[in-house]
Amino acid sequence: MFLIVGLGNPGEKYEKTRHNIGFRIVDLLVDKTGWKKNKKANCLYTKKQIGKQLVEIIKPHNLMNNSGQSVKYIQKKHYLKVENIMVVHDDIDLPLGTIRIGQNISSAGHKGIQSIIDHLGTQNFIRFRIGIRPLSEKPIETEKFVLKNFNKEEKKIIDQIIELSKQAVLMTIEQGLEKSMNQYN
Repeated sequence: MFLIVGLGNPGEKYEKTRHNIGFRIVDLLVDKTGWKKNKKANCLYTKKQIGKQLVEIIKPHNLMNNSGQSVKYIQKKHYLKVENIMVVHDDIDLPLGTIRIGQNISSAGHKGIQSIIDHLGTQNFIRFRIGIRPLSEKPIETEKFVLKNFNKEEKKIIDQIIELSKQAVLMTIEQGLEKSMNQYN
């Protein structure tokens, strides 16, 4: 079984912000199956078959910086190997529209990822880092910047990269990490 975690912040206020890329990508994976609420894990979730794999997809609902609580709860509940956890999230250090897939990577200051590392006691999970840095330069006030919406020009790029990221997640589940890294990095 795989666990796919989309990172973001719950609520309409944050829906289209840069920090919610993870939520938007996993929403595409859920399609007709719909979301259910897991009160104990404080997340929305769904289970489905992707290829030959059973997958649980979650959106933690305890704000980005506490995402690790939900991930740890689901990991323990299903006795999941950390290597079978995939986290999809924004990355301010990558240029807008870039995808980087990797495993066993430090948080690099991303508080949602750091929360997951702290709760799991390891960083050996798979990550799909989606670049949100503007093409001009990295903003000075990162925490405010990630909570802003994309402008019109950026939205066109992001809409394409969200679909591409969905395909990268599916390929990783069906064909393995190495193959998807070779295709999308």
